[in-house]
Amino acid sequence: MSETKIELIQGDITQAAVDAIVNAANSSLMGGGGVDGAIHRAAGPSLHEECMRIAQELKDIPGGPCPAGEAVITGAGMLPCKNVIHTVGPVWQGGGRGERELLAGCYRKSLLLAAGRALKVIAFPNISTGVYGYPKREAASVALETVWECLEKRPQIEKVIFVCFDHENFQIYREMLGVV
Repeated sequence: MSETKIELIQGDITQAAVDAIVNAANSSLMGGGGVDGAIHRAAGPSLHEECMRIAQELKDIPGGPCPAGEAVITGAGMLPCKNVIHTVGPVWQGGGRGERELLAGCYRKSLLLAAGRALKVIAFPNISTGVYGYPKREAASVALETVWECLEKRPQIEKVIFVCFDHENFQIYREMLGVV
């Protein structure tokens, strides 16, 4: 697999004109703070309405309509992308409660949804590294390892873009990707 399938930018994921952006959502899918709130605000009311419908359909699932490590897909409302993949990252509890596996599941299941819909360019934020407290370097390692593994198995996905809002995450990814 060519590493050119992975791109890194520092910026605002709500501006990405790609097939899908990934939302670091909460399990209710109703919007919140951080990237989740920014995506919901930029998308407008249609995204909230679609998330409400999905939440109602999945209301009986343990852990909420979208438990940690899972993902669902919606339209994008007024965003420049075509779809939003909502995934719920784990809250960091020290690393001994399956956080790594749940975070890997966020990336894996998001890419499975994208491949299943023939989406070719996907943009990810830094899942769980904000208020959920996942250590940024460890989260980047999980993200890159999982994405590389998934891209090897799904050649139809042409590019994954990591969109880092903050400089610290951007520098960590630059270092791990060997970008000068």
